[in-house]
Amino acid sequence: MDKRLRELEEEQRRLMEQKEKNENKIKYKSPPKHESNVLLQFVIGLLLLGVGLFWIFQSVNVSSGFGSFYSIGRWSAPNGTVIIPLLIGIVMLFVMEKKIFGWIVSGIGAAVILISIITSVRLHFNGGSLFNYVLMFGFTAVGSGLVLKSLFKK
Repeated sequence: MDKRLRELEEEQRRLMEQKEKNENKIKYKSPPKHESNVLLQFVIGLLLLGVGLFWIFQSVNVSSGFGSFYSIGRWSAPNGTVIIPLLIGIVMLFVMEKKIFGWIVSGIGAAVILISIITSVRLHFNGGSLFNYVLMFGFTAVGSGLVLKSLFKK
């Protein structure tokens, strides 16, 4: 009986030591610093991204030129010809029984019009120092990096 009592006391002592070790690990374990700063990184990144994009948008002049979507060398088709595929597609929608071809031609016509508008737009940067350009694109890059890092953090 003494032997059984000593075994139980030894087991109890081991369990108490193990419990104290576990409590010490939990008690002194501090949260990792990187987890508490995710919101702060996101807000700072969003602020830097906004400032950088605003600065870039303020430094760009937008104009439209007399470009044409159809051009070969010096010859270019009149700008009104880009609407012809759209008109043909609309007519096909009303005339043909299988309307899928009309929708395809109409979609191509709308895409041609959209592409011709986009290609006629010209972007020009205002003159500035290299320091300004480095700051503009640096703010945008750092802000994007911080926002993406905080969004895709595991």
